[in-house]
Amino acid sequence: MTQSTRLWLMYPARLITRPIVYELGQKFQVVTNIRQASVTEEIGLVSVELDGKREEIKNAIAWLEELGVKVEPVEINTIEG
Repeated sequence: MTQSTRLWLMYPARLITRPIVYELGQKFQVVTNIRQASVTEEIGLVSVELDGKREEIKNAIAWLEELGVKVEPVEINTIEG
């Protein structure tokens, strides 16, 4: 069963020039979709959507964290009617 997960990735300065989102799509069976990004010399902040099997997404997140990328879920506020 596939799912879609939206995450904030915060890169430390040493990883800013590394093509992490590309590597993510090559290493794991997930489709990456960049939703928003802001990169400076000090930090990279990327909102990315990952589509794939739950286990692949979990493994991808673990790999990102091992690299030193801070990973947080995007909180989507919905209005209930």
